[in-house]
Order: sequence, then C-alpha cells, then structure tokens
Amino acid sequence: MFWFLLIALVVVVTAVALAVVGGGDGPGRTATGGLADAPPDRPEAWLPPDRPVNRADLEALRLPVAARGYRMAEVDDVLDRLGAELAARDARIAELEASLAGAQAASMGRDDLFRKPGDTAEESR
Repeated sequence: MFWFLLIALVVVVTAVALAVVGGGDGPGRTATGGLADAPPDRPEAWLPPDRPVNRADLEALRLPVAARGYRMAEVDDVLDRLGAELAARDARIAELEASLAGAQAASMGRDDLFRKPGDTAEESR
C-alpha cells in the first residue's frame, strides 16, 4: 500500500509540473508555453507629469493600500507634489494681486501708495 501511494504522489507531482511548465498557448500562457506574468496587484498613484493637478485628477486618484494602511512612499510623493503646486499657485496669486493693486493705484492717479511713509515726491523719483 505504501508503494502505491508513493507512486501516485510522484505521478501527481509530475503531472502538475508538466502542466505548469509546458502545455501550449492556452488561456493565461505565453507563446513559449510558460505562464503569463500576472498584472500588478496595486494601482499606480498617477498624477499628470506634464500639467498642474486639477480637481478631477484628485478625485480619480486612488492610492495603493498595503497590509497596514497606505504605502508611505507613494503618499509622501503625492503630498510633496501637491504641496509644491499649492506653493507655486500661492506665489502666483500674490504676484497677480500686487500687480492688480499697482494697476488700480495707477488708474486712480495715486502714485503715493508705493512710497514709504515720510518720503516726498522728489525723493522717490
């Protein structure tokens, strides 16, 4: 009985090994006969590299989940990118607001808005 079980075990292991290694172009197999590579089990944290991030990009963003939460490196990359873009936008807004204030002052004919207190018109020219 022992020899029968041992031979049956060898036959089953051999059959499974042949099924995995060889077997043609069935579903899930490559042209060389081996198993095809599995697709990645986690989505990429994708943000467009060639343009600023917009609301739709953030709504579509899905961060990959690890065993104990989110993957820290990918979350840090996303937060760094968003922080840099927000800082650039804040700087641009401040620049445009200063430009608008200067244009409004010039249109009102008040050049004294840009002088320091105590300066006279002759000193600033």
